[in-house]
Amino acid sequence: MIIDINCDVGEGIGNEAQLLPFISSCNIACGGHAGDLQTIDKVIELAKQYKVKIGAHPSFPDKENFGRKVMDISSSELKESLTDQVSILKERVEKYGGKLHHVKAHGALYNLTATDKKMAKLVVDVVLRYCPDSFLYVPYQSEISKEAMQKGLQIKYEAFADRNYNYDLTLVSRSKEQALIYKKEEVFSHVLNMLKNNEVKTITGQKVPIEADTFCIHGDSKNADVLVKYLFEEFKAINIEIAKMIV
Repeated sequence: MIIDINCDVGEGIGNEAQLLPFISSCNIACGGHAGDLQTIDKVIELAKQYKVKIGAHPSFPDKENFGRKVMDISSSELKESLTDQVSILKERVEKYGGKLHHVKAHGALYNLTATDKKMAKLVVDVVLRYCPDSFLYVPYQSEISKEAMQKGLQIKYEAFADRNYNYDLTLVSRSKEQALIYKKEEVFSHVLNMLKNNEVKTITGQKVPIEADTFCIHGDSKNADVLVKYLFEEFKAINIEIAKMIV
């Protein structure tokens, strides 16, 4: 069995060298909530070194709130910003001889596209126009997954290794104490259950069907480096391989 572990990186934490040896996909912040040309190039070089697939991680253009609040912004302004963010990442990856593997929205934008058809369409249109051969990382049974498949985009269902879920498969709000999972053993069992049983145990203890092609560890979590290393080692011990890029 093969598993894809992804991390959000290039967000100013500076822990990429500790994360990338143990993951297989990375989502690089490209100027919306974090990131600039210097951080983008640094992460691209590390990704190539460790055979990690590279994705763009666009967001609301809101560094003040780290892209974790819905912005009051027009559709045209948002589309222009997302286009700039994705285009910059694609351009830098190609400059280093690589290829943009995927796009994954960040924070409030990601959550909004899961339930809002208009926002889902906006993001899909940007990807379709500027990198139609890339995958789109999306939540299972989300509006953006439906829109992407309808438009012919390749998708990968994403689940969160370090976040708890509500019954409707939305993520437990970060304002609540149990939103994040920090214990490495709990993260591993959380992922293993989704991987093997195609279900997730929700915050209320109920089990809900879910599909996942890739699992995310947030790069800005306080112990992200510990979590990715533990997952890598535990999966290796049960003959589950991390899907590194073939070069």
